[in-house]
Amino acid sequence: MNEPKKLYRNMDEGKIGGVCAGLADYLNADPTLIRLLFVFLALTGTAGLWIYLIMWLIVPVKPSEV
Repeated sequence: MNEPKKLYRNMDEGKIGGVCAGLADYLNADPTLIRLLFVFLALTGTAGLWIYLIMWLIVPVKPSEV
């Protein structure tokens, strides 16, 4: 059986905290689009910054695959 998808921060492909790369892996999207979305939200208000910081604190780091 397939395991359910889990949201992790991807530090291997991440730029700062791996939040956008992990979210892109989870949503099967391009990490650049997710990063642009967070930048847009941060520039239009403070929601993008707060969401990113909260996710950085709450979402666990992806365990390394051996």
